[in-house]
Amino acid sequence: MEALITSIVTPLVDHPEDIRVDTKEEHNKLVFHLTVNDTDVGKVIGKNGRIAKSIRTIVYAAGTDTKKRIYLDIM
Repeated sequence: MEALITSIVTPLVDHPEDIRVDTKEEHNKLVFHLTVNDTDVGKVIGKNGRIAKSIRTIVYAAGTDTKKRIYLDIM
């Protein structure tokens, strides 16, 4: 899942070396924390959050085989 998130975000940013995906697993959920360079945050979120919503939709769809709920936080 981390590779999927990284492969989606890499073409969007100017500093791909600063992409970091941290995973936090809890009882019934799996949280991915996406961190990018401060100058690239707007590009990942997009106008009115459209790009962020699209990324989340893809990640949630890819995680349907797990029994845990998946969340993506953009830091």
